[in-house]
This record gives sequence, structure tokens and C-alpha cells, in this order.
Amino acid sequence: MRAWSAPDVPALPGHGLPVRLFDTATGSARPLEPGPVATMYVCGITPYDATHLGHAATYLAFDLLNRVWRDAGHDVRYVQNVTDIDDPLLERAAETAQDWRELADAETRLFTEDMAWLRVLPPSSYVGAVESIPLITRLIQRMEPSVYELDGDLYFSVRSDPAFGSVSRLPEAELRALFAERGGDPDRPGKKDPLDPLVWLKARPGEPSWDSPFGPGRPGWHVECAAIAMEYLGVPFDVQGGGNDLIFPHHEMSASHAHVVAGAFATLYSHAGMVGFDGEKMSKSLGNLVFVHRLRADGVEAAAVRLALLDAHYRADREWSASVLTDATRRLERWRTAVAAGMGAPAEPVLAEIRERLADDLDSPGALAAIDRWAASPGTDSSAPALIAATADALLGLPL
Repeated sequence: MRAWSAPDVPALPGHGLPVRLFDTATGSARPLEPGPVATMYVCGITPYDATHLGHAATYLAFDLLNRVWRDAGHDVRYVQNVTDIDDPLLERAAETAQDWRELADAETRLFTEDMAWLRVLPPSSYVGAVESIPLITRLIQRMEPSVYELDGDLYFSVRSDPAFGSVSRLPEAELRALFAERGGDPDRPGKKDPLDPLVWLKARPGEPSWDSPFGPGRPGWHVECAAIAMEYLGVPFDVQGGGNDLIFPHHEMSASHAHVVAGAFATLYSHAGMVGFDGEKMSKSLGNLVFVHRLRADGVEAAAVRLALLDAHYRADREWSASVLTDATRRLERWRTAVAAGMGAPAEPVLAEIRERLADDLDSPGALAAIDRWAASPGTDSSAPALIAATADALLGLPL
């Protein structure tokens, strides 16, 4: 599967700093200590609808990490999946009388266009679930002491992983409620444990299926990401990323699948907050989504959308509104006016402060505030505007 084209990233003088990132599994910010190649897996879309601002906020968060790592001298191996076979996709295809493959292809193309527009650095490997079915079935085979059959379907026994629950650190009752809410089937009779997730769904009439050592069927969601991450990154890899709605069950289950065969998965689990609209969480079920492609069609500038989303810390839930976008547009204009003036206060301290802020758990609001102060400060350094522009572009993805 092809990702989108990479934007140019200016080179900056000096060297970026090591990053401290909040780890969901420990509940604290921890230093990241990648080797020469920093590795990251960020869960991708299920392509049954267009990219909304909640998606955009998540991918911008990990785009910051990608940029900060690169600025610190690391090569970055970044993997993202596309869940191009799953119940929501098949349900939407049936509702709209579309072929599920055509729907998946169309929405995946739209997503890549949105990411390119937002100047998100593309993954090194962009991998679909369908193309990964051989990887997935091999992983299920390796997991077989922890897998059991129920009416032809295969389930993973979560209690076979002594570390199960260590990512989310939630009480059992909350785990069960979230599992039911987010695609699980805790009440299915015959399961060994209500929290056991499906890893292989036996072929159903009228649904797509693939041959496997277990008979025709299709993979579960969590095992998909475990298989792709293990194949393309190896374990342990540095960061598992995604929205905070993936903490449980998705990231917990993916980690457990890897634990029982390899003893490791991600070193750190990082999660972005949700985006709300008019006081409600932005979600498909509420019908209050703000789609990136519609902002594009309305002639909104990508840099303004990006700036608006970066004005909140990546872990924080935040609200979107017309005024948020207006404020970001005006802020961008102030910065560009200051850069166009041809001189300003020295920029080297601004670059240093932005590096410090981003190294501290990706503090993008602090980084933006540093540029605000520079733009409001008079000066006579003719080299400063170019360095400010390069810094904003390289570290924040904001062309000035």
C-alpha cells in the first residue's frame, strides 16, 4: 500500500534534544532512549468514512514526535496500518450499496490526501490488513497455546498473558464495559473469559473471507496490528501511539498477543486526546464530525488547521469551533508579518526554547508561545526571520 508524499523538512543548526514522553502504562513521563533508528507504530484508520479532526489531531501528535526525533539525529522507522477489512467497513458498504473494496480504496486515498495537505510526514511502511493476512495467520499459529476455538471462531485467552492489563491499568469492571462498547463480545456464551478477543472469524455467508490453516475467514482487529508491528519493526519497538480511545481494548490486546510469543511489544505507550465539537466528543455516532476534506474544499489553509490543533497539548481533550480556526488564522498572519519584516530579535534562543518545549512531552503550546513572543519583539537581526521560518516548518510543520 502506498503512503503519501513527504513534505520538504528544512535542516536546522545544532541538534535536537532527547524526548520525555508520557507513558500510559506507567502513568508518568519517561525518557525515550531509542537507538540510531527510532521506531514507532501508530494505528491507522478503518477506511469506511472520511478523515475528521479527531484523526488529524492524533496523527499531528505523532508527527511532532517524528520531527523531534529527526531533529535529534535519529533515523525514524514509522509504521502505520490500514484496517481495510472489518465489520464497520462491511456495514457501511452494505448501507451505501458499494463494493467494500472500492469503499476502502476511496477512503484510504482521501485519508492520504488529507495527511499530505496537513504536511504530516508519511510512514516508512503503510500496510493494509488484507495484504497482511499471511503475517496474521502465522502469528495466530505461534499464539496457538493461547488460542482456543468456539463454533469455528478463534479466540485469544487473555489470562495466558501474565502482563494483561498492564497497559491500561483499569479495574476489571471498566475493562468489561469498554470491551462491550468498543467492538468486543463479553457476553458470548462459551468464552473462557468475557475479555477474550477474537483473532480469527470463521467465514460468514455473504462476507469476504480468505483461506487459512484454520479454515476460511478473516482476522480480528487487535491481532492485525500486533502482526504488522512485529513484522515491520520487531520487538521491542520504541513507541505505540494512537488516540486514547485505543488504550483498551486495542492496545492492551495487541500487546498481549505479542507478549505470549515474543515476551515484549512496545517500550512506551503514548495516547492523544479527543477533539470535541459544540460540547460533545466528535464521533461518527453523534454525527458531529468536522471532516478535513471539507475544510480543504472550503479553501481553509492547512497551516491554520494544523496551528489550531497544535495549540492544545496532544494528551488533552480539546474543543473545535469556528473561533478556534479564526484565532489560528490570525496568529499565523501575525507570525508571517513578523517574518516578512526582514529583521527581528535573535532567533537562536527561540529555536532552543522550542526544542526544550517539544522535548518535554511534546509541549506544542509552549513551542507556539515562543514564536508569539518573538513575533511581538522588535529587533535588528536580519538573519532571524529565516531561522524562525525554518524552525516553524521543520519542528511544527508550519510554513511561514
